[in-house]
Parts: sequence; structure tokens; C-alpha cells
Amino acid sequence: MIRQMIQIDEELCNGCGACASACHEGALAIVNGKAKLMRDDYCDGLGNCLPACPTGAITFVEREAAAYDEAAVKAKQAAEQKEAHAAPHFGCPGTRSRAIERKEQAEEPCACSGGTQEPAIASRLSQWPVQIKLVPVNAPYFNRAKLLIAADCTAFSRADFHERFMKNHVTLVGCPKLDMVDYAEKLTEILRHNDIQSIRVVRMEVPCCGGIEHAVKSALLNSGKMIPWQVVTLATDGTILD
Repeated sequence: MIRQMIQIDEELCNGCGACASACHEGALAIVNGKAKLMRDDYCDGLGNCLPACPTGAITFVEREAAAYDEAAVKAKQAAEQKEAHAAPHFGCPGTRSRAIERKEQAEEPCACSGGTQEPAIASRLSQWPVQIKLVPVNAPYFNRAKLLIAADCTAFSRADFHERFMKNHVTLVGCPKLDMVDYAEKLTEILRHNDIQSIRVVRMEVPCCGGIEHAVKSALLNSGKMIPWQVVTLATDGTILD
């Protein structure tokens, strides 16, 4: 059938992932650094992704396409929600949820070059896993938690990242350009089902990091909760821009 569909200009697309986060039907994903329409029958043709695109890479076009399949979309969403709520108890150890207790006393010293010893810097990671797509929605450590939602690269840009940003926070990380998932859906469920106290977003200045900020904004709106939140943007050399 001929119907209105979205069209993506790969030359304009910067791979930020904002469109994929805005598409509630899951029709869009980031593939090889570019937005791609994965299934015609998942696209309702309403264009929620258009205003989310910062470069104007998405437009409408009339073309031959499969009819929008609302039942298939709802089945997909239900399956993803069920998977998100299921806290894993077996399988890969990397997906097993657990809190990490830290002692405040000085850490054991580390052996450094030249035969001298310096105190090790204490980690502020308070839970596992940390990847947004792996963390279970109903993990106990979310109760009254302060969330840090950070782009993967941010922790490598500053030596004081643990003390400045992670301390006293539950840390979630992801890369909207590389992960083919809609962070907004998962984050919405986390906010809906837990008593989250605040959210801090730490992102890099590069355009693709806009996807993680957009996902948090969408999750806050979709959850219907008024939660204090802030965004910290880092330059590629680690300088705090705002």
C-alpha cells in the first residue's frame, strides 16, 4: 500500500540516537552510526521522530510500504517490558544484580613504579550491573536512589569522575550511538516503579551524546513524576562546560 513514511538522509544524520528514543514503536535504530528504519510495519507514519532530530535528517515521503501493525508493536513492547522487569538469577554473571558495600577507611596501597607506594583511590561504584540495557528495573538499590545517568565516554575524560559524579549515586551508563535500544522506555520503567530522589545526566559535548539527554527527558515526561534533574556537559578534554 502507498502511505506516508519517514525518510532518513544519511548525509545529514549524525547518529545521535534522539530519533530512536522518540520512536515509541521501536521502528528506528542506530546501525553503523546512522539512524535506520528497521521495519515499515512498526512505523505509524506520525513522525514523532521528526522534531527530535537535531540535524533535520528526517522527512516524510509517500511510498509503497507495509501497513502499520499495531498488534505486532504492542507484542514487541510487552516482550521488552517483561524482559526489563525480570531480574536475572542465572546465566551470565555480568547480568546478576547486586549492591556493592564500600568501607570508608583508606584502601589498600598499590605498588607503583619506582618501588614507591601510593594510596589507591576508592571506587564509588555502588551497584552492578551499570549498563542501562542490563540493569533490572526493580533492583532494590533503586529505592530512594539518586541516579547518575552517564554516557560511556564521560568517565574516561576526568580523573575525579568517581568522587565528583558517582559518589552517593546509583550509576547507569550507555552509548546512544552504539546501543541499538530505546533508553527512554527502560528509564521510564525505572522511574515509574521506584522512588527516585534525583537524576544527574553527564554527557560529552559531541552531538551523539544528545540521545542520552533526550532519553532522560522523555522518561521524565512519560513517567509522570516531578523529579529534580540536571545535565552536566563535558568537553572532550574533560572540562565542565555547564
